[in-house]
Amino acid sequence: MVSRSVRRFLGAATAAILVGSIGLTAPAEAHGGSTITTPKQLTKAVTLPGVLRHLLAFQLIGDLNGGNRASGTPGHRRSADYVAALLQHAGYQVTRQPFQFNFCDETSSSFAQTAPVPATYVEGTDYDLMTCSGSGDVTAAVVPVDLNLVAPRVAVTSGCEAADFTATPVTGRIALMQRGGCPFGTKVANAEAAGAVGAIVMNQGNGDPATAPDRYSLLLGTLGAPVGIPAVGVSYGTGEAFSTTPGLTVHLTASTIAEIRDTENVIAETKTGKADTVVMAGAHLDSVPEGNGINDNGSGSAALLETALQMAKTKPVNKLRFAWWGAEEANLVGSTFYVGGLTPQQQAQIKLYLNFDMVASPNYMFGVYDGDDSAAQGSGPGPAGSAQIEKLFEAFFASRGQSTNAADFTGRSDYGPFIAAGVNIPAGGLFTGAEGIKTAADVAKYGGVADVAYDPCYHDPCDDLFRVVQKGGDAALYGQLRSQYLLVGNINTFALDTNADAIATAVITYAFDTSSIPPRTAAPAAARSAAPTADGQLSQ
Repeated sequence: MVSRSVRRFLGAATAAILVGSIGLTAPAEAHGGSTITTPKQLTKAVTLPGVLRHLLAFQLIGDLNGGNRASGTPGHRRSADYVAALLQHAGYQVTRQPFQFNFCDETSSSFAQTAPVPATYVEGTDYDLMTCSGSGDVTAAVVPVDLNLVAPRVAVTSGCEAADFTATPVTGRIALMQRGGCPFGTKVANAEAAGAVGAIVMNQGNGDPATAPDRYSLLLGTLGAPVGIPAVGVSYGTGEAFSTTPGLTVHLTASTIAEIRDTENVIAETKTGKADTVVMAGAHLDSVPEGNGINDNGSGSAALLETALQMAKTKPVNKLRFAWWGAEEANLVGSTFYVGGLTPQQQAQIKLYLNFDMVASPNYMFGVYDGDDSAAQGSGPGPAGSAQIEKLFEAFFASRGQSTNAADFTGRSDYGPFIAAGVNIPAGGLFTGAEGIKTAADVAKYGGVADVAYDPCYHDPCDDLFRVVQKGGDAALYGQLRSQYLLVGNINTFALDTNADAIATAVITYAFDTSSIPPRTAAPAAARSAAPTADGQLSQ
């Protein structure tokens, strides 16, 4: 049940948004009261109701604009209007940076085995239509392409080279490929070029399933650019079974949209502070086309927005720059466009970047990006200074008596272009989990339900502030979660409240002092790519 105080707030906030009063009065509050100079003062000012009002605004904007806030749609434009108006009224210098991107959406899909034994697969459970998949209606034999099924399955380049398809002809067939070695889009484009009529990308199956369940679970992939054949992702187990099934034939259909659209980033910076010492924090503002994206990433956007508004009460030593990225869900297009447009001098002025993507997952964990690679999982450490950012967040959670998980720099979010080779900006941030599976060890730390996703509504219509079950959420599972946590729709209010304070603590700490961040050095020999090429949703 939602508490009476939260219900009262939501009712009042709904009325305020509908008459426009939040847009007119909320920023004025940021100018009132005493000057804020300490983390204690800022965390007191950044409140749960203050963050929830922005989530409510995003919900209503989505509901009134086609049911989503995806880049290239009216819902995203209205979300950007909302954020920009509040920040301008609070006194920030606001820039709306336009760019174009590949807009991709799906209308329908189906996937079934026709031989040797008929079987029908369920989207979201057994398979996922990859973002930017092509349209098509094909029935064809499945051909494995350069798979590595022998543990530890670390070295995988399935579909990454044209030679893979010379050794295994795929003309008129459906190519079965494995995650790893190159972006998903490269694999599928190579398969198409070799004559395949469809593509299946299975998860990699590397690491321990208990500690790296996301390398075995259903693969949710983004191709980055449109392709001409239908493409789906499946779990490692499903792909392995396909690869050992003689005479496997499947029927795959997809109806999709792919076109060039306009969108934007919203950038806001303080008018004061040292211009050669920029502290930058960002969150992506766009949702997927399937829904309003209230946790992904309304939660990060709202918490960052409230922090920025309350930071208007201070005069930072260093210049603060906040960003609400567009087209993150289309392969980090907005943040990549922004970083790519910076001169070397402008890059050097950014002393660190903080990223906040999904900070209120209903079945949460407190993930802190692993700047020093202490967990030795997945990608290596971030650029020099990332470890210090991680320590700051870990100290905050320890002060609240909370445990943390090391979140790998997978390349799945907007820190990717900042930590890339040749840019090498220290980065850190927070993440409460997406489609990854919550473990028993997580439950011992945070409560919740084991063996299900941190966000059971990830990239689904049920990522909503009100109608979770009505939009497809598992009623029994959300009943279990509500018995342990105070949820508002798909939002875990404890995780949101705690992470909002963590965001506020980091922003105000670095606003006054970046001395813990070492001077910038050259990019490490093990170069990172500006595009997400590690082991995230958008690649490998």
